[in-house]
Amino acid sequence: VENLTEDVCHSAEDLSNVMERGNAQRSVAATAMNSESSRSHLVLIIRIQSVNKETKQKLEGKILIVDLAGSERLKKSQTTAEMQKESIEINKSLTALGDVIEALTKNQKQVPYRNHKLTQLMQDSIGGSAKTLMFVNCSPAASNWEETVNSLKYAARAK
Repeated sequence: VENLTEDVCHSAEDLSNVMERGNAQRSVAATAMNSESSRSHLVLIIRIQSVNKETKQKLEGKILIVDLAGSERLKKSQTTAEMQKESIEINKSLTALGDVIEALTKNQKQVPYRNHKLTQLMQDSIGGSAKTLMFVNCSPAASNWEETVNSLKYAARAK
């Protein structure tokens, strides 16, 4: 994964600094639909290790936070060249994630995690005994109602 880093954090402040650094590295650009359009997804994996001081037993957990870039219609966003390629890649990853979500909700035997790097990264955090939440940001602009409806339909696939 491009620009992947792993940092050990010993405090909430350390973690906050890592999150700020990651957010600062995120690619953002203006499009016809959004003055600050995310041109990439932001993935934060927090691994937590706790050690019982008496028994020395270790417990480990993981929190995966993913801020997905929104899907875009090329015609409506009016992006060109490199930004069009980014839009296409964003849409591919969102489609792959949607396919995984659909397979999980329909209890299909084959879940297509391998279809994209994003779903491979998220594999152990969606499905199985993992707890997953999805938040959808919707535009209040009437001109974006189609995108809002599509985003809500996408989220409805995750049950």
